[in-house]
Amino acid sequence: MTTSTLTYLEQTSPADLRPAKEPQEPVDVRRVEEVSPEFARFLYASVGGDWHWTEKLTWTWDRWIEHLTRPAFETWVAYAGGVPAGYIALKGEGSEIEVENFGLLPGFFGRGIGGHLLTVGLQQAWSFPARHPELSEVTRVWLHTNTLDGPNALANYKARGMRPYKTEQEERPDADGPPPGPWPGANRSAAR
Repeated sequence: MTTSTLTYLEQTSPADLRPAKEPQEPVDVRRVEEVSPEFARFLYASVGGDWHWTEKLTWTWDRWIEHLTRPAFETWVAYAGGVPAGYIALKGEGSEIEVENFGLLPGFFGRGIGGHLLTVGLQQAWSFPARHPELSEVTRVWLHTNTLDGPNALANYKARGMRPYKTEQEERPDADGPPPGPWPGANRSAAR
């Protein structure tokens, strides 16, 4: 059984955010306005396929609808060259915003897009009540990552001003063997 280390990180003020520099190529980060289980599953599988993101792969269409229509939930997508390059999913509850998912499609690694997308996503997290008046003022933005995620994930979070506040070990039987890739037979990490 695979054991991973979970690291929980947070910001407690918008002043904690350390913006990344703009990517050299044009990148447009836009909020997803339509509820599309197909698009959400594409993002989840394409970004997380190499990192053992498997939980949502078995969800039904109805389960995706339920997930995407929760109150105070947003998805922001970075587009480069006209195609999705990555995404960040945010969930608000009370005065806290959780970064539920964040990452890039593999073809966009190393181009400065991840730091930019995370910067925009954290800015949007801090401004959540402007779009969701049912929420109180944001006092904390948090997330967790683990040692199965991309090798630059933790460094990117810290570089944007997120501070670790807790670590723990997690048994991951779903992470034994190679990750599934974005679709059967497309495990890119096994070829690296």
